[in-house]
Amino acid sequence: MTIQSGRVAAVFALFFLLLHAVPAAAEMKIAVLNIQTVLTKSSAGLAAKDKIEKRMQELKAALEKDKNELIAFQEEMKKKASVWSDDKKQEQLLEFQKKRRDLDAKQDNANMEMKNLQDRHLAPIMKELEGIVRQVAAAKGYSIVLPNTAVLYFDNAVDVTSEVTQSLNAKLK
Repeated sequence: MTIQSGRVAAVFALFFLLLHAVPAAAEMKIAVLNIQTVLTKSSAGLAAKDKIEKRMQELKAALEKDKNELIAFQEEMKKKASVWSDDKKQEQLLEFQKKRRDLDAKQDNANMEMKNLQDRHLAPIMKELEGIVRQVAAAKGYSIVLPNTAVLYFDNAVDVTSEVTQSLNAKLK
């Protein structure tokens, strides 16, 4: 589901909910939360981001080294191709293709590792975040807390991002 279709679905769901709950609408309070801001400004989110970025830089450096070696191999093939026999050209081409596949596999493995690393570091934060959002909503009397990306307009007075970030920092010290 794309972000745009998610927003449309959230708006329609909210509209439907409000339409059928007219008597309760006066009692209903809605808040918004910028989850990305919470993750990038909370101490736990910053620590996770640092770990993820450190590993990403390591993987990127290793992949860049392998890519440069592949480019150097390709350049060498171009230079020497005129003096090689057809069998030697074919052999070198197969070796190049093997190295290219190996690089692609390393890239895929790096992408998978990064996804797993993000999941491992962000999952505990998101679990705590869910509980904190419930606590803040209950304390402030909010019936619904929506991600700010799913709302076309909101008054900053209903944005609980700062409170949630502070609560998350306090809980995960």
